[in-house]
Amino acid sequence: MVSTHRRAGIVLAILVLAFACLLTPSPAAAQTGLTKIAAGVYAYADVKNMSPANSFGANAGVIIGRDAILVVDTLVSAREADRLIKDIKAVSSLPVKYAVNTHWHLDHAFGNCRFAERGAAVIAHDSEKDKLTLHAPAALNKPQTYGMTAQDFAGTTVAAPVLTFTDRMAVDLGGQRVELIHVAPSHSPGSILVYLPDKKILFAGDVLFTGYHAFAGEGDIDGWLKTLNYILDMDVALIIPGHGPVSSKNDVIAMKEYLTILDTKAKELCATSDDVAHITAELLKALPPRAEGAHLVQGNIIYKYLKK
Repeated sequence: MVSTHRRAGIVLAILVLAFACLLTPSPAAAQTGLTKIAAGVYAYADVKNMSPANSFGANAGVIIGRDAILVVDTLVSAREADRLIKDIKAVSSLPVKYAVNTHWHLDHAFGNCRFAERGAAVIAHDSEKDKLTLHAPAALNKPQTYGMTAQDFAGTTVAAPVLTFTDRMAVDLGGQRVELIHVAPSHSPGSILVYLPDKKILFAGDVLFTGYHAFAGEGDIDGWLKTLNYILDMDVALIIPGHGPVSSKNDVIAMKEYLTILDTKAKELCATSDDVAHITAELLKALPPRAEGAHLVQGNIIYKYLKK
């Protein structure tokens, strides 16, 4: 039996190796500038050509209230977080009071340190509380093992969540209420949703991949589908996924279809073969086509469906 801590470490290794496959760092690939989603709401979205230089295509959000700012995810490193901070300063002089991690994976949380240094409280789900402290040093100490370089991680340190919750938490930024919601284990055990009820905007984190193949190595498919159904019942007009363009409920429906095919077909193929290359090729034929992240499918097979 693999321990919980060892299992999470393996997930991090496979996640980053999958991201790194066929990729090399390219500063030209970095996303520049925030997209205005609504009054006081900005995001990086629709990042293409995923690489370490653009946090492997991860999105991030900026929510501005009357008194303070909340950031949704902090990108992969101190350097990437510095880029986000520079772009935040271009749209507001208010302090960033909170940095919310939708989940613990490196492309969404290793930039925490830059916000913590500036006094922001890092928030995450209870089940994510210790994972950065336990597992991030493996990436930071041996970046080449994870498809990164020492330069990619320059200045990056571990900043774990200091505020956590179980089911729900509300944050008031002054005239802007932000609701943090955990429905069920999904992309990760503690993946959460960040909801602005007055604006009908949802930051879904990696519960939703749009135009990207999904990483499901740590995923609970039943809980994931439950969370997607929860989103479909929400009063939401715009959804910012963890990876991909600003989305709608049609993309949530497409994600449900994707996960159902992934789980059914992967189990079928892995029941009769342990040839990773063959299974990957067949699974990609069965899955709906997505432009980014095809290499993540192999990581799903290795960790989730062929694990012993």
